[in-house]
Amino acid sequence: MDRSLVGREYASHLTDADLRLLASVAEAPAGAGQISGARDPLDASWLRGDPEALLRLLEHPGAFRAVLSPHDDAYGWAILASPFLVFAVFVQQAAVELASMDHVPERTGLRQRVPLFDAPALRDFLSEPSRRLFLAELLASFTRVASGRYQVRAGGRMRSRRFSELDPLRLAGLLDAVPEAERPGVYRRLGDVTLFLTGVFPDYATTRALGPLDAGRLIRAAGLPSSEHERLADSPAMELWEYLGARWYRSARDLAPAATARVMVVGDVAGRFRQARRVLNHLADRYLLAPDKPWFEQPSSLPGRPRPTWARHRM
Repeated sequence: MDRSLVGREYASHLTDADLRLLASVAEAPAGAGQISGARDPLDASWLRGDPEALLRLLEHPGAFRAVLSPHDDAYGWAILASPFLVFAVFVQQAAVELASMDHVPERTGLRQRVPLFDAPALRDFLSEPSRRLFLAELLASFTRVASGRYQVRAGGRMRSRRFSELDPLRLAGLLDAVPEAERPGVYRRLGDVTLFLTGVFPDYATTRALGPLDAGRLIRAAGLPSSEHERLADSPAMELWEYLGARWYRSARDLAPAATARVMVVGDVAGRFRQARRVLNHLADRYLLAPDKPWFEQPSSLPGRPRPTWARHRM
């Protein structure tokens, strides 16, 4: 996806207040790295028609300071900004931070971390603007979680089943209920929830969100040959999640009615699922799950299923 298209996609998510915040970056004091051609920050509508300038402002070092309140001691307290813009500058800030790092902690258990020297691979993932946009959209999409009921025929009768976008097993049940044309969207959301849980809540994903029976059902829902079932069921939980997430994204790409630029990004992330997850791990540790003011609530199990998580928009 070229930069101009990425900029237009960002613009479609940003509010007028978001644009004014970004325009204020262009009006930084002399010597602070202004954007050339700066205009009146009170009228930032011009940014919607200049996607290249919008993307440059998002990448500007001052964007992080402009979006987050300089008067609050806690990271994550945004002023005026939409959750999408906050997540977008978090992702951009991660790219800045990883540029000077050689290793990133990997969680190996509750409160246990080991250094993995994979920062170059994470930098490479974030070097592409379309992948940064993908992560910002992913996080913003989980500020509200859809749930409800659907009808499915079982045992010769129509039965009502529940689903939640935060529950991969119940979400996978929709594959048997929706028309074929809607399956790419279900596969996409299955990839999204897998990436979100393993990226933001890896401890929950590996210890509470995947029991033995759940693993078998998800493997079958992924349409894998029976010869693969036993091998995958015996894999470590994180490896299984990564495999399933990547497969679901590839299914969304392959079954999409048209190979649009956005669909191709989904396939690109499928091939880099582990790097995407590790970037989100870094963001969760640094910004998303601040102990006193988290952007997302920790999932709970009732029974064995998470409640919806949501972002808290600070005004």
